[in-house]
Amino acid sequence: MSTDPNRLERRGAQRFEVHTPLSVQFDGRTVHGFTQDLSGRGIFFYAETSLPEGVIIHLIFTMPSEITLAENMPVRCRGRVLRASEPQSGQRSGIAVQLDSYEYLPADKPVSQFVRVSAGNPATDDTGLLPR
Repeated sequence: MSTDPNRLERRGAQRFEVHTPLSVQFDGRTVHGFTQDLSGRGIFFYAETSLPEGVIIHLIFTMPSEITLAENMPVRCRGRVLRASEPQSGQRSGIAVQLDSYEYLPADKPVSQFVRVSAGNPATDDTGLLPR
């Protein structure tokens, strides 16, 4: 980690250190992990699997109030893996994901659509859910 005061910060959103469990869905599989840090546009988490760069995944976890600006809320996010480390003996893989869209998961109603959170290309998904 660089301590250079002139280093350019590339993050577009404030990042929060959040340690919460999450589920990762990809290729018809679900694995579990936990978050390290999180923003409205990205997430870094640890899981017991390695994921290839560029793969589309879905994450389910509780978004903290610091990001929702309301209360803690369960969400399902869609994102693209930016990088992942290979797990070392007995350790989990660290995975960085750019979030393309998310949907809140309220307890009393079904979720109807994704909410777009990045400035990239619109999210396309075979679930029929469209970004807003």
